[in-house]
Amino acid sequence: MGAAKATVFIDNERVVVTEYRFAVGENTGWHRHARDYVVVPLMDGRVKLVTKAGESFAEMKKGVPYFRTEGVEHDVVNANDGEYAFIEIELK
Repeated sequence: MGAAKATVFIDNERVVVTEYRFAVGENTGWHRHARDYVVVPLMDGRVKLVTKAGESFAEMKKGVPYFRTEGVEHDVVNANDGEYAFIEIELK
C-alpha cells in the first residue's frame, strides 16, 4: 500500500466515507475499485493517476465532486508542492 493516510469516517451497510491525506509525493498504492465512488477534493490541486495504460494528471477543484464507476484500477499520487487531501465516498 501507499503512504497516503486513510481515515475512515463512515463504514456501514450503504456507504464508506474515507479521507485521504497525502504529503508531497505520497500515493494511495495500486488498487481496484470494487464499487462506484465519488471523490470530493478538499482543496485545489493536482494528482497523478498511474494506470496500466500509463500516467495522466487531473486538476482537482475544492468542493467539486466527480463520479467514477466500479472497476477503476490505479495508483493516485500527490503531484503538488504541499499536502493534498480528498474525501472518497464509496457506494455499497
